[in-house]
Order: sequence, then structure tokens, then C-alpha cells
Amino acid sequence: MFLAAGIWVLELTGSSSLAALTGLCFYAPTLLGPVLGALVDRLPRRPLIVWTHLLTAAVVLSLLTVHAEHQTWVIYAVMLGYGISFVLVDAGESALLPAALPPDALGGVNGLRVSAQEGVKLVAPLVGAGLFGWWGAHSVALLTAGTLTAAAGLYLLIRLRPPATRSAPAHRPDPRRADDVPTDTPAEPGPPERSSGRIRAGMRYLWTHPELRVTVLIGSITIAMSGLMTAALYTVVVEDLHRPATFVGVLSSAQGAGSMLGGLLVGRVLRVPGTLAVGVLGTGLVALGATAWGVPWWPAVVAGSLIIGIGLPWTLVAAVTAVQTRTPEAMLGRVAATANTLLFAPITIATPLGAALVLLDRRVPLVVATALCLGTALLAIRLERSGRTTESTGPATTGPATTHATERIRPADGAGVAS
Repeated sequence: MFLAAGIWVLELTGSSSLAALTGLCFYAPTLLGPVLGALVDRLPRRPLIVWTHLLTAAVVLSLLTVHAEHQTWVIYAVMLGYGISFVLVDAGESALLPAALPPDALGGVNGLRVSAQEGVKLVAPLVGAGLFGWWGAHSVALLTAGTLTAAAGLYLLIRLRPPATRSAPAHRPDPRRADDVPTDTPAEPGPPERSSGRIRAGMRYLWTHPELRVTVLIGSITIAMSGLMTAALYTVVVEDLHRPATFVGVLSSAQGAGSMLGGLLVGRVLRVPGTLAVGVLGTGLVALGATAWGVPWWPAVVAGSLIIGIGLPWTLVAAVTAVQTRTPEAMLGRVAATANTLLFAPITIATPLGAALVLLDRRVPLVVATALCLGTALLAIRLERSGRTTESTGPATTGPATTHATERIRPADGAGVAS
């Protein structure tokens, strides 16, 4: 649908700029992640995901009314709604999975999800373009609505564990913060928390927990660098390799294959060093791949695409898994949606910036991306070592609070997952 919408607008209007706006409509709701995440925490999560799919399917079917250029606004409105549903479902899934799986299985399943998504991406654009060419845009809308409806039914088959069997997130107190001590003492009843307060609470939780903050930062910078290098890759293909621009499709396939492989491997890797180390390894691989892109030899560029394909999912899965395993259930929607905004919003700035840097020299974006990825990895290692040193030499916490790290955090009323 994402590809077909742009082609449809281009066919109706003849304008590439107007066609590109469909992508903006789809990604713009990412900026509302913290707000939509608060909604995820206020509603039962599985019904929210199911109804979001069904309502999105109904919205997509409104495209059947589009037949002329003056109705282009309907396509934009549908893609905007599709983007909102994408943010809701993404946050809802991140919050739902810990209710269905034990913590040690989350990393592997997140990796398999990435592999499945990347595998579908290799096929879905071809299917969308083929259907559009053979039977028109309305056939794509019908297929999309049917797929969304089927997904809604599949969510009902997920078996959720009873709340009593779910493990609490592994909270690691930061000895440098006096207020970062878990407690099982119920808070005093007070006035209902306002929506703005709930949103800030999710942001504050993500920011005040070093492992979450650093892991999400690694993913955010690394994913942004993939956008920064986009224009440079086109230039490398045409000017360095002397290949047609369509050779980028070969590199995209290599990166997709790397993402599938990376998704299959990341679950096993997470079991040993942990989420932060996997994030560091991922951004290091992206730096290595960016360096390979600067070599004017097509096997090196293909290998670089494969390596980047492995590294990018590792940083993403590390961040998502850290959020899922170290966030109280009642806050998962807000924290996950805020993390998604931080992970994907910077790419909207990095991509046009990379296009501008290419005007200076085609290798400038590659050098900048390599330096930032390596610098982020080194900074994360330094912060991790500093945190361990502080924790080992910091003052010991006495009293009942020292026993609360493994206590289950009770979800707020109405914020739990409906089973």
C-alpha cells in the first residue's frame, strides 16, 4: 500500500513531489508517539490492536471511491490514518509481547519479527506494483484491507499468560540517583493523573534509566545514519562503480538478506552479552559497512550492504528488547512509543541532510556516518564501564528497598493487558 499510494498520486497528478507527500503522511504520526503511547497504556492492549486493524481496514476501503485528481486528498488522509495505526500497533505489540512470552524469549522473537518483516519487504513492493499495473489501485486497497482483517483475527489467537506468572522487569537502580530506588509500597491515592503527566512519565522513565537511554540512543543514531547515506549510495553506484542506478536494487536485496540473517541471529547473541552490547555491536557493523561502501569495487559495496543489513536490526532489536524487559507493564505503551519516536524520527532529518552533504563530496556522508557510529559505540562502552564502576563502589542501599528489584510492579487499574 505504501508504494502503491505514491504511484497512484503520481498517476493522478503527474507530480513526483505530490507523490512523495504520501510518505510524509505515513511517517508524520511517528512524532506523536508519546501521545499515542499514553493511549495504549489507558486501554486494554489486545482489543486496541484488533480494533485498530479493523478500523484501518475500513479506512483503506474508502480508497475505492477515488477515481480522479480532485480526490487525491483521500489518499493523503488514508495514509495519515495508516501512519497513526502503525504507531499504535507498534507500541501495542511491544507492550503485548511481554504478556505472552517469558523475558528470555523476547529477544529471539523480536529478531524473528525483524526477519519476517524484512522478508516480506522483498516481496510486498513487487506485489503492490504488479497489482497496481494489472488490476489498478483498487485491487491493492482490497488486498490491504483483507490482510489487515486477517491480522486482527490472528491477534485473537495469541495466548497471554496470567498476570501472576509474568516476571517484573529487571530494574537496575542507578546509585548516582537517590530517587531511582524501586519500591513496593503503594503510592498514596491522589487525583487522577492527567494525560500530559502520563506522557511525561513515559519520557522521564526512558531518560532516567541509563541502559534504556543509551540503547535507544544507539539505535536512533544508527538508523539515522542509514538515511544519511542514502544519497551517497546512489552516487557511489553511478560514479564509482559505473553501474546504472537500478543496481541500487541489488544492494537493497543484499541489505534485506542481511537483515533477515541478522534477525535470525540476534536472539542467540542477546543471551550472552545483553542488549547494550548487542546495540554496540550493531552500530559497529554499520560503521564497517559504511566504510565498505566507500571502496570503488562492487563486491565490497555488496558486502557492505549485507553487513549494514545485519547491524541495523541488531540496534533496533536491542533497543526494543531493553524497553520490553526493563519497563513496568503499566508504562510499556508510553515508553515503547516514545522509544519508537526517538528511533525513527531522526531519519526524516538525516536523509535530506545526507542529500545536501553529497554536494560537497560523495564520501562525506559515509565518513560522517562511520565516525558517528563508532563514536556512539565508544561512548556507550565508556558509559557502561562508568556505570559498573559507580555501582560497585557506590554506597550500599539498606533497608527494605534493597529487596524490591525483583518484585512485580502492579499495573495501574485499566492499564493492564486484557487476556
